[in-house]
Amino acid sequence: MALIPATILTGFLGAGKTTLLNRILHEPHGFKIAVIENEFGEENIDNEILVQESREQIIEMNNGCICCTVRGDLIMGLTDLARRRAAGELQFDHVVIETTGLANPGPVAQTFFIDEEVAADYLVDAVVTVVDARHAMHQLDTYEEAQRQVGFADKLLLSKTDLVDGAALERLTARLRHINPRAPIVTSDFGKVAIAEVLDLRGFNLNDKLELDQDFLLADDHAHDHDDHACGADCGHEHHHHDHNHHQGHHSDSITAFVFQADRPFQAEKLDEYLGIIVQVYGPRMLRYKGVLWMDGADRKVIFQGVHQIMGTDIGAKWGENEPKGSKMVFIGQNLPKETFILGLKQCLV
Repeated sequence: MALIPATILTGFLGAGKTTLLNRILHEPHGFKIAVIENEFGEENIDNEILVQESREQIIEMNNGCICCTVRGDLIMGLTDLARRRAAGELQFDHVVIETTGLANPGPVAQTFFIDEEVAADYLVDAVVTVVDARHAMHQLDTYEEAQRQVGFADKLLLSKTDLVDGAALERLTARLRHINPRAPIVTSDFGKVAIAEVLDLRGFNLNDKLELDQDFLLADDHAHDHDDHACGADCGHEHHHHDHNHHQGHHSDSITAFVFQADRPFQAEKLDEYLGIIVQVYGPRMLRYKGVLWMDGADRKVIFQGVHQIMGTDIGAKWGENEPKGSKMVFIGQNLPKETFILGLKQCLV
């Protein structure tokens, strides 16, 4: 039986997650979705807002969706849903898990990799983060959780854009791209967003369709325009357009991203050893990392990604006959030593 795709929906307090879920649970979109309210407290206020007609733990909606409250143990909740689905008691094709507003989405994502029962039934489709355009700048300045939620995202949904002017929205968008240059940003005011922008993104799981585009490199240039380091002659990064991002100079986000690229292949054993070392040392601070790798002697791309200390690779598509070969990797984390990472990766090249 095919694995059930799961979307992790996160975002800071008041960002608009519940408004979005209300639309998913009530609109006639034709999908059968199980929405899990992952609550750890005694009272689940959001569930009262979402579903007012019943006190049961699992409520089936008129549009075919299911709303489920899970307090405390997400693993038990997921396995119970999968069991009931297999027994024909419930029908759903996708799971959306809403985290609490102050949650770090990392442990939720790791659940799908470290628990054998959950991994046997589910795969993570994507981490989707709702960002409150009106309050996000203050939240990112004040709360590390807000930075983590942005850093983990495979897709960013901007809410409340009607409450800010164009210049403020541009500054926020630039900052979000500085923290996480690989996550597309889509407007989602009042929960109005196409279901295709939330589900079946395939942004998290390993697959041969993954590519890293040039926007990563552009975003990385902008991200370090206030860096005073001098790259070596073989740096491989283009340093330009630095004047576009001066308005970000006063933000000292601890969670940022950087990109490594190379036009020489990796030596597999050296790279495996080095990645093992940095994951062991810096894993708790490495929120997300992903890349397309050119390995020496391989005719196919290698897809690489990880969350904290959990890292994996997969075989991708063949290199095209006239396709330039090379490696591109993006790292998103908290106070990661960029120069150390880049120097070590260079030493793994053939």
